[in-house]
Amino acid sequence: MYAVVETGGKQYRVAPGDSVEVETLAGDVGAEIEFGRVLAIVDGDSVRAGVEAGNARVRGTITAHGRGEKTLVFKFKRKKQYKRTIGHRQNFTRITVSDIVG
Repeated sequence: MYAVVETGGKQYRVAPGDSVEVETLAGDVGAEIEFGRVLAIVDGDSVRAGVEAGNARVRGTITAHGRGEKTLVFKFKRKKQYKRTIGHRQNFTRITVSDIVG
């Protein structure tokens, strides 16, 4: 059994016991969290999507907050001696999914 949830403008496929890194969510480490925006639930051969999965919930626990690996961004304009290098590290929240209700 797995579900597709949407959070932070992205979609994630989750199953009970999975650990996923999502965009930063408010809450302390160890806090319970619930995803209300469930797009689909697949259980064996049965698939519930859209309105049928609208009342489903995915519950989990916040395991950690952190920052991802650095991404380098390099800009330049040829023949103009213009070069800029900057880095970016995206914040994330790691969640362990406990169960899918619905």
